[in-house]
Order: sequence, then structure tokens, then C-alpha cells
Amino acid sequence: MDFLASTHLHITTWVIALILFFVALAIKNPKVVHMILRVFYILIILTGIALFMKGMDYGQGMLYGLKFLAGILVIGMMEMTLVKKTKGKPFTTFLVLFFVFLLIALFLGFKLPMGINFLA
Repeated sequence: MDFLASTHLHITTWVIALILFFVALAIKNPKVVHMILRVFYILIILTGIALFMKGMDYGQGMLYGLKFLAGILVIGMMEMTLVKKTKGKPFTTFLVLFFVFLLIALFLGFKLPMGINFLA
């Protein structure tokens, strides 16, 4: 479980997922990229759960819970954006919500004790 609770592994998975998300938005038929992205959703959630359980040792369970919720909402907005785009429906609202939840998740992730302290 220590391997999954690595901050570097978690950051690597969501950076790759963000790259795949923008690639899927840019190409005409994102079916294969979307399926690969779904695998990365699972990896992000697994490493996030491991970090959440490790984060309980720091006594800031509520903030880690909010970070976890924001991360799940980011994944949800990524999925909804790609599904709406694939169906040819307007997806701007979900894209805006994606960026809002991403900024919240990044802020909390970098602010909490296990994150990289860019905000100090």
C-alpha cells in the first residue's frame, strides 16, 4: 500500500490523464484515447484513496475529504465533457466546471501537508 500512497505516483497519473483529456478534446474520434483515459481514472482514484488513508495521520481529514471530493468531481467533469463532445452536444458548461474543480483540487493538493508546498 505504500507504493500506491506515493504522491509522485498520484501526480504522474493525473498529469498523464490531463494530457490524454486534452488530446481527446482535440481529435475527431477520441474513442481509443477515451478508453485509455478511463483506465487512468481508476489509477487516479486508487492512488487518491491510498493518499486519503495516509492523510488521516496528519489530522486534517476534512480537508483531505474535500480534496478527494474535488478530485472525483474533476474526473466526473472530464467524463461528461468527452461524452457530450462525442454526442455532438454543447459541452462548454462541463468544461468550465472542469477547470473550476481542477483549480480547487490543485489548490487543496498543494496546500495540504503531503503536497508539494508551492504556496508557502
